[in-house]
Amino acid sequence: MTMLTPPTLLELAKQSLLRDEALAIGALEELPIELFPPLFMAAYARRYSKTLKAMVQAWPFPCLPLGPLMTEQEPHQENFQAALSGLDVLLSQAIRPRRWNLQVLDLRKNEHQDFWTVWSGSRIDVWSLIKLEAAQPMKKKQKVDGFDVQGEQPLGPVKVLLDLCLKQGRNDEVLTSLMKTVRNKKGLLHLCCRKLKIFAMPMQNIEMILKMVQLDSVQDLEINCTWKMSIFGTFAPFLGQMSNIRRLLLSHILMTSCTYLEKEEQYVNQFTSQFLSFHHLQKLYLDSISFLKGRLNKVLRCLRSSLEILSITNCVLSESDLMHLSQCPSVSHLKDLSLSGVNLTTMSLEPLRTLLERASSTLEDLDLDECGIMDPQFIAILPGLSKCSQLMTFTFCGNSISMGVLQNLLLHTIGLSKLNHVLYPAPLETYEDNLGIHLGRLAHLHAKLKQMLRDAGRQAVVWFSANLCPHCGDKTLYDPEPSLCSCYLPL
Repeated sequence: MTMLTPPTLLELAKQSLLRDEALAIGALEELPIELFPPLFMAAYARRYSKTLKAMVQAWPFPCLPLGPLMTEQEPHQENFQAALSGLDVLLSQAIRPRRWNLQVLDLRKNEHQDFWTVWSGSRIDVWSLIKLEAAQPMKKKQKVDGFDVQGEQPLGPVKVLLDLCLKQGRNDEVLTSLMKTVRNKKGLLHLCCRKLKIFAMPMQNIEMILKMVQLDSVQDLEINCTWKMSIFGTFAPFLGQMSNIRRLLLSHILMTSCTYLEKEEQYVNQFTSQFLSFHHLQKLYLDSISFLKGRLNKVLRCLRSSLEILSITNCVLSESDLMHLSQCPSVSHLKDLSLSGVNLTTMSLEPLRTLLERASSTLEDLDLDECGIMDPQFIAILPGLSKCSQLMTFTFCGNSISMGVLQNLLLHTIGLSKLNHVLYPAPLETYEDNLGIHLGRLAHLHAKLKQMLRDAGRQAVVWFSANLCPHCGDKTLYDPEPSLCSCYLPL
């Protein structure tokens, strides 16, 4: 006979309140604080809109993390609207409820994952959290996930935290409802967005939304649009207001061929001047930016912080750009450097060597894929590479390198104790005229490198080759056996 676990007192209290929605709403004024989260979760699951609306008005915590409850599997628009209505009523009152403590409504789905688990009673530390909340009656200024909240300003605005993804054709009912409420409350609701992604969307729609966002709250911005510089010029003033940005990704900003030189320079200066506002920028990704050649220094000289990650990919640069990069004060503590897809074939790589030496005490990942580097250039950077004591990953596929230079690379990096992954191109000696890679030769040369690693006591280091198939463009990996694309496999 199976013994059923009796319900806890917490569960019994929750069930009792939910049998009568009017009773639950009436009891909120005297409801013990530990019952609020489990009761809210139960009301959310059962879509008790009136209870949710009333609970938002009486919420005793500084933050209501609604986002984790708003899953894709569960319809949440009705519940969200109820919560928003409760907030609307709350902000319309001249005198707030006695227990009201709400300062932040958090709609981010990947934050505060533990809050509901802890307060549901399924964690052993629930009672310690209750004591902590009781012992700290919000008398001092606090921070909720990096955003300042005021403990003794009940009449101040409520902050709504969310991550925004602006994309044409996306029907976002939550954002539509939220924008309407923010517009109506006129300063009582502050829309704060830590992560902002912009895909294809009419600029007038983007402007309308961003005018309602506290732009200094943005810390992570991605722009994945094929924008002409004239369109970007409209966006630039918004970008300049994002003074707390930490991570910036810009992709496919184009300069049209018919743009007059004077106008072109005006657009570029407008773009680069925005970087003067970024005092906290740590990660910068520039992909397929058409106007960087000969102008990279305009971006670099406007940087106001030390970068951890710099990725300039699929861009055209000049030798002077590389020189300015090597001398930039903001790149001396890089952890991650990528120049993938930047053609360096005709350039001296002495500036790159200088850059590697300057960042040698911090650089962990280096990506020089598809740069068109040849033997003499590669030899030039080896002394700088050998000083990168923190380097863990180095990839340089898509370059014309001989076996002798690969062996030289291995000898230069054998002392880098943290280096554990090297992804290299098939050496020139493995190619057959008009027939592509000879896999037998590649296997032989790969085994030779492996033996050199074993002889040096570095057999744990993974060296493997990756080469594009000339037929389909897929990569062929070799470590230690070839992992071939379908073009090489028998029918």
